[in-house]
This record gives sequence, structure tokens and C-alpha cells, in this order.
Amino acid sequence: MAYLEMHAITKTFGSLVANDNVDLKVEKGHIHALLGENGAGKSTLMNILYGLYKPTSGEIFLDGEKIEIQDSKHAIKAGIGMVHQHFMLIPTLSVIENVVLGYKEISRFRLHLDEAARKFNLLCEKFGESISPWEKVENLSIGEQQRLEILKALFRESELLILDEPTAVLTPQETTKLFGFLTKLTEHGLTIIFITHKLGEVMSLCDRCTILRQGKAVSHMDISEVESYSQLAALMVGREVDLETYKTDKTPGESVLELEDLSYTNEKGIDRLAHVSFSVRSGEIVGIAGVDGNGQSELVRLITGLLHATSGSVLIDGCDVTGAKPKEILAHSVAHIPEDRHKMAMVSDMTVNENMILMSYDHSPYSKHGILDWKKIEDINQKLCNTYEVKTPSIHETAGKLSGGNQQKFVIARELNRNSRLIVAVYPARGLDIGTTKYIQSRLIEERDRGAAVLLVSNELDEIFQLSDRIAVLYKGEVMGIVGQKEAKRDAIGLMMAGIGKQKD
Repeated sequence: MAYLEMHAITKTFGSLVANDNVDLKVEKGHIHALLGENGAGKSTLMNILYGLYKPTSGEIFLDGEKIEIQDSKHAIKAGIGMVHQHFMLIPTLSVIENVVLGYKEISRFRLHLDEAARKFNLLCEKFGESISPWEKVENLSIGEQQRLEILKALFRESELLILDEPTAVLTPQETTKLFGFLTKLTEHGLTIIFITHKLGEVMSLCDRCTILRQGKAVSHMDISEVESYSQLAALMVGREVDLETYKTDKTPGESVLELEDLSYTNEKGIDRLAHVSFSVRSGEIVGIAGVDGNGQSELVRLITGLLHATSGSVLIDGCDVTGAKPKEILAHSVAHIPEDRHKMAMVSDMTVNENMILMSYDHSPYSKHGILDWKKIEDINQKLCNTYEVKTPSIHETAGKLSGGNQQKFVIARELNRNSRLIVAVYPARGLDIGTTKYIQSRLIEERDRGAAVLLVSNELDEIFQLSDRIAVLYKGEVMGIVGQKEAKRDAIGLMMAGIGKQKD
């Protein structure tokens, strides 16, 4: 019998079936990948295992014994730990204070912090870590914080770890170190369930994988049996997927977007951008690489008029638009795929049809002399939804009722249909399946080939390397370097993402 067995797990939310009779078997000491697109049911299944949800039906066996997990406390007591994609740490507290926080078996009233620190140091020594228990969490690197979350679970004597997208916020170097750490854990008998959408990580790290699609387990296989990334991708989306990126060399034209010494200090007096200068030319994709939270959001908001610069300037086609309102900036032939579709890209209570004309309702061909041509609008939007595979009962469906991935698709369809001079694309593939992601990427390349200037913000380094002509690296609001894609090395980019190895002027 496997160390963990989940039998016929079904979970429904009203009429929605999130998990449909799912089986999962995980061997002790293995790293088992759980693969699937957004909405496939991965998180629901793991939330059941960790006690955050109760299954509608099904059984769970751990180390040969049937268990009924009532809540997360019960899961922890059973030796199950979960490390979430977004860290559950309090930056102003010390490492050891974070480790014992909320852990009733070891509290300040029953065990002094120095005794807890001694136990923590032994744990670090066992697994080759050197994190000081007395260091403030805010002083740790992102990679150290990730490993601290894992050590925190091990401190609670977890034997089975659930890791949810653990590399999402790591540099390449930090990812390599994490993988070495995880391998050490399995050598000591720990078992890991690794949730990811990065196929390369599955192939290089994991022993076995289970693939979910539309709430069902469609495949269980050893990684040694996997022939290619394409095989995994096809199982995930249910059809063959071309994972190649086709981009030809192109000589860029004149500058479309120019940033000159751009700086921004927020309302709390914290510098979020410092003297940022670069350009994006016609027929060029410039990718912004960096760990989330290093100024990407502020940079985009300054360009699109959602924030006002403390100093410096933004020019579009030579016109100074610093401090202009968003509508004025968009009128300079600017398309914007924002980071948060709900807050910045759509109105949930409006229909898909209405949302898709928000940026151009007052322009031809949607209107003439101020009168909307609804027949033409519906024809255009229906064709766009078909092209971008927006799954909706009708274009008259309320946008908020669509899945996140389908909302993202109609926003992208709207923005890329505008034939803009400048396209600002922020995490454009967020929430999309692999097949749709490759289509969106190919469309961005088509826009670049058409002569548009494309500014691409992504936390997927593979996407940055595949699409960009030049790569600019942001760290704590500062440009660490700008490198041509052909000359760029992943290790060098990774070091700049960590604030090391700034490019010399």
C-alpha cells in the first residue's frame, strides 16, 4: 500500500464538480507532481488533504490507516504540512517567532524561545541550512523565506509536505537551491506533493506524476516513462500542443515608448522606482524580468497613467504624457493588458459583449456619429470570442460568470484587436491553459512583427526568454541591466533578479 492513498475523492460546490472520483497514490520518500491547468481541481484536492475542505465522498489512507481529516490542525497532527504559494510569514518577527507562532505544542509558556531555537538549529543542521533563528524574516532573501516555510512545517514534525507552486517567486539560482533542499528531504524519508504548471520542473525533480483535467485524474505515470514535455501538455489540455515559439529576427524601428529617469515614491514615503530609463521600439518586445513586488506594478501604472511619477518623464511617440490621465494615454494608440483583470480590465456585471467595446465604443466601426452599431459590435465580438476560444454560453452572458481564464481571454482579444502602436502586456497568460498560452504568445509576436512596440511583464522567465528581443531586469525598483535576448544568460539574469551583478553603464 502506498504511503498516501486518496480513493474516489469527489467534491462538489453546488452544481460545480471540482473533483470527480479522483484517485491519488503517493509513495513514501517520493516527490510526486500534481499537474493540471487552472481549474483542473489540484488545489481543491490538496485542500481536502490538508483539512481546509471536506470531501463530498471518498476516503483517505495515510501510512496504511484510514483517516478523516476534520481541519488543518488535524492534518498537521497527522504529519501533513502545506506550504502555500504566498508565504504565511510575519516580516517584522524573528525566524523562531514565526516558527512557533500558533503552534500550541510549543508555545512561549511551555518552552522558551531559546529552546525552540535550539531545536530549529538542529533541524537546519540536519538538512544543510544556515538560517539564524534570531534573524528578522524581513531580512531574509525570498529563497530563504521559502525554505523557512518548509522548515516551519518540519518543525511541526510533518512527514508529508504539500508544496503549492513553490518556485513562482524564486530566481533560477534560488530554484536550484530549493530543488537540492527538497532532494535532501526525500533522502531522509519525507514525502512531497509538488503542485506546479512548469513542465521542466516536473521532468527534472519529480519521481511520478498525476495529471488532473476538468476535475478528473486522467493519468498516473512515472516520470521515467514521459517521452516529452508535449506529452504532458497534451494530457493536461486534452489535445496535442505545439510548444515551439516561432520568432524571426527583426530590425526594430523608432522608439515608441521612452522612459527618462522615472522615479516614484509612494504615499508612505517608500521609494518604489528609482531613475528608470529605457525605451521600447517599433517591432520590438522588451521583457521585464524580476521577482514579483520589485516595482513592475508601479512601472506599468506610471506608463498607463494610473500613478503619477515623483520625477522623470514618460514619452509615447515623442509626446510627453507624464501625469496624463489613463484615457488620454490610451488615446495615443496604447493597449493595456493589466495585472488584475477584475479591478482594471473588466466590469463583472456587464456582458462580455459590452466589456469588449469598453476601450473603443466611441470609435468606428463600433459607432457612427455617437450611435452604437450593435449588429456590427456583436458580429465583431462573436468572431473574436471564436478566435480566442472564449468559452461562454453567449456574448451576452454576464462577464463575472465566466471562469478566470475565459475572462482573461476576452480581455486579451479586446486589447490585441485594437492595432495599437504600444502594447503593455502584464502577465498575459495568467490563468490560461498551455495551448491558449502558446496562442497568446504567438499573437504578441505577430503584433511585434506588425510593427507594434510591446512591453511584456512576466514572472515566467521561460516566457521572457522566448518572446523578448531585449530583457530589462528590475530589482527593488531599479534597472539592474538591459540585455539583448541572444546575449542573455539565465544565470546572469537570475543574479540581477536577486540584486547581484548590476550591469555597468
